Amino acid sequence: MSRFSKAVVAALLAGCALGAHALDRYPGLGRVATPDEVRAWDIDIRPDFVGLPKGSGSVDDGADIFETKCASCHGSFGESNEVFTPLVGGTTREDVKTGRVKALVTGSFPQRTTFMKVPTISTLFDYIQRAMPWTEPKSLKPDEVYAILAYLLNLADVVPAGFVLSDENIRDVQNLMPNRNGMSSDHGLWPGRGMGNGGKPDVSNVACMKNCKKEVELTSSLPEYAQDAHGNLADQNRLVGGVRGKQTVAPSEANATAGAAPTPAAEATALAGEKGCMACHGVANRIVGPSYRDVAARYEGQADAEGTLIAKVKAGGQGVWGAIPMPAQGHVKDEEIRKLVQWILSGAKAQ
Repeated sequence: MSRFSKAVVAALLAGCALGAHALDRYPGLGRVATPDEVRAWDIDIRPDFVGLPKGSGSVDDGADIFETKCASCHGSFGESNEVFTPLVGGTTREDVKTGRVKALVTGSFPQRTTFMKVPTISTLFDYIQRAMPWTEPKSLKPDEVYAILAYLLNLADVVPAGFVLSDENIRDVQNLMPNRNGMSSDHGLWPGRGMGNGGKPDVSNVACMKNCKKEVELTSSLPEYAQDAHGNLADQNRLVGGVRGKQTVAPSEANATAGAAPTPAAEATALAGEKGCMACHGVANRIVGPSYRDVAARYEGQADAEGTLIAKVKAGGQGVWGAIPMPAQGHVKDEEIRKLVQWILSGAKAQ
């Protein structure tokens, strides 16, 4: 949601003359924004639907648009890949009736999805219109936003399959949001109805100093099968603060001996982690981009596979594996790119 309300934007427009006067103090630096320029940024949709554009979109149209522009990150059915949190799931038809998501209280769903948490449909419309798709924010037309939102609402069992969402019926759909009654301002974290403390957060408390543990250890763990899903986590953390990634790629027996030279596969694995490649590509599983083993399978047997891949890595590209582009890797040396490509084409073996 925009930080500025419509009233504030109106005040800014009304103050253009004052702004022009202020600019006189610094000639040659900047100018007053035109009404059209302000209007281009003034696109927020309030919970009372002020700012909502006219338009409509069906569930069927939304499914097509979502598959083309959204599924590469969010999955065809909002289940998402392992980088992005699922959009849909964890809500029931009973939640739609009550307006409170039971799984938020019981913890019965593995993780919190967007439709479990968000109470207002205006928030979803605003964010999709403002920030999506990831590669082309603010490129969707109002009818496309309505259609995508209709598709997601259908996946969440809020509206039926043949539903057409529009500016005329979106207020009715708001009354079906699964967590519409799940947000409260009684805790005092922000102003609103129910605030009985003058708008100040309730941070008063008495520390309990009884039966304290002598030592507390905060840990997290991955199951064995997922230890090296993204390469060596210890190599992917910035050296800032007290948190370090766990060593998830065990050295081979050959390299365990002190002074032993690393294998080519070990060198390439370490290089992929160092250059940030593992953030988007898993060895055996897709993350944002394809897994290295999927790449090896696609190019298997091609005469100039190595040269083709080297060129793609250097120049970047889009469309071969989905809509999300891979940026050009100009910061990686040619010999390092060749080493990585050879490792990938050999099957991206861990050691």
